[in-house]
Amino acid sequence: MIQVLLGDPGAGKSSLVLRFVKGQFVEFQESTIGAAFFSQTLVVNDATVKFEIWDTAGQERYHSLAPMYYRGAAAAIIVYDITNPASFDRAKKWVLELQAQGNPNMVMALAGNKADLLDDRKVAAEASV
Repeated sequence: MIQVLLGDPGAGKSSLVLRFVKGQFVEFQESTIGAAFFSQTLVVNDATVKFEIWDTAGQERYHSLAPMYYRGAAAAIIVYDITNPASFDRAKKWVLELQAQGNPNMVMALAGNKADLLDDRKVAAEASV
């Protein structure tokens, strides 16, 4: 299953995928250049599922590359920083872009990240796209 992570720079896309694939957390993660590829195989309900994950760069200069990764994806996770309302607003734009240009059968999930900074939360848990 091909997946793509999209969102603002600093939203924590790389941290999420590193935790999922390697069980690691790096407090100060370098920015992704272009995109990074990861894979993880899990057994779920007696079936083996291979996740092929594209972690895309969030910087605006790489935005034009994103369709190359999400067009063939079965799923997209749009990540935003719960301490940054602008990050949430841009997540909404990713959803609209995926609806317009992505695979029509793509499963999309919205992930509010940085729960460890809950005291600094600026985006309400009830907020919706």
